[in-house]
Amino acid sequence: MNRKIEIFDTTLRDGEQTPGISLNAKEKLEIARQLEKLSVDVIEAGFPIASKGDFNAVKTIAENVKGPVIAGLARANFKDVDCAAEAVKAAARPRIHTFIASSPIHMKYKLKMTEEQVLEAAVAAVKRAKSYVEDVEFSAEDASRSDVEFLCRLYSAAIKAGATVINVPDTVGYTTPKEFGNLIRILMERIPEIDRVKVSVHCHDDLGMAVANSLEAITWGATQVECAVNGLGERAGNAALEEVVMALDTRKDFYQVKHNINTKHIYRTSKMISTITGVFIQPNKAVVGANAFAHESGIHQHGVLMKKSTYEIMTPQSIGLTTNMLVLGKLSGRHAFAERLKDMGYELSQDELNKAFERFKDLADKKKEISDLDIEAIVEDQVMKLPQQIELECFQVSTGNKSIATATVRVKVKDKIVEEAAAGDGPIDAAYKALERACGMNCKLVDYSIRSVSGGKDALGEVTVKVERDGRTFLGRGLSTDIIEASVIAYTNAMNKTLWNNGYSKP
Repeated sequence: MNRKIEIFDTTLRDGEQTPGISLNAKEKLEIARQLEKLSVDVIEAGFPIASKGDFNAVKTIAENVKGPVIAGLARANFKDVDCAAEAVKAAARPRIHTFIASSPIHMKYKLKMTEEQVLEAAVAAVKRAKSYVEDVEFSAEDASRSDVEFLCRLYSAAIKAGATVINVPDTVGYTTPKEFGNLIRILMERIPEIDRVKVSVHCHDDLGMAVANSLEAITWGATQVECAVNGLGERAGNAALEEVVMALDTRKDFYQVKHNINTKHIYRTSKMISTITGVFIQPNKAVVGANAFAHESGIHQHGVLMKKSTYEIMTPQSIGLTTNMLVLGKLSGRHAFAERLKDMGYELSQDELNKAFERFKDLADKKKEISDLDIEAIVEDQVMKLPQQIELECFQVSTGNKSIATATVRVKVKDKIVEEAAAGDGPIDAAYKALERACGMNCKLVDYSIRSVSGGKDALGEVTVKVERDGRTFLGRGLSTDIIEASVIAYTNAMNKTLWNNGYSKP
């Protein structure tokens, strides 16, 4: 029988460490629920000791997501382990994931510890974690640059202390497939207790080899791969979940392993996470990029028309893309809209469906035809919307190439109507200044981007802004066929998020 490879998703922990990403509790829970639909085996929900917000997010996910294992990360000390245990204790299948660095450079300059001190701390942390949960994962940080003999001793001691999973990270993305495969082979041969545990790998993409290294590890016996959707993560990111899974799926003949992932939820998951994090997917990204199934060359087009497998090694449907060309417009009813959402993989509550349908009808008044991309955008925007303490009532701008741009906005702030005006360097700058005056807030605009969701002159525009307040970064998103309106909505959305701290209201 084929070996089973477990998929450990770290989008909510390592993925959130992507520069510029800051997720609130509602967003994390929605992502965790989607990962459950994707059927990942493990969700690393966060690093509980890092902050009160992260602790609450991990706890909320543990309480509400019951399919996958829910893991909390902890350094190899009792305070971290105790905190992680408290955060995951409500999970149906809790795991504590504890780690300590093992490479000479990390031990000397970061930890200032000897090999024996590291080994002692690792054993103590694993035993402490084991006193709380049955499922304990131990990672030797920077394993790929560690002394192999010491690694074998360290992992062996962790297993004897109660670890059920040992993880071999290529923390800085330094190794190559041949080297990493050889490391896994050595560990499998030299650790006597290795057959008692799952062997996991966690590869970073600094040299663009995270997926290749992960796949090579599988050929040498690894049974768990740690990865993130869209390859999110520190620096150049982690092994991309969708690439690892589809490589295993498409090349079953070579890898001869099985997995639990429902691949038809890959596209939906990728799109959701891109929307929530504000990290756009490059068009030529493998598996989920906009061009992944596009063919421009005449030779390629001819081949695909004759037989798809000439240039398509996997089908769009296999990752959840649909070829249904049903056109929706302003005369389309609620039933047709609901069916389209179902075909696209969305499962909305009645209230969410009603609100999304309202947005759809508003857009249909401005556009003749609504594409799947338009529907994705309005549904993601609606589902992820936080309760609004600041509501945009209306705005007006005046601008020209030989006049000073001015803007007037009217907002409802905690049930009080406030109107303010401001001048600025262009209509958007003026509107943002007027919004800040009306709300009595001072935010720093860190990033502003705009893109077309679909084609045509009446395309839906999506504006994403990142603002900084009190040392934290918040993401705002706005949708409209009017880019100035989308910009104002995005800034209002970001200002609302500054009033929330991981799901808890903050004045």
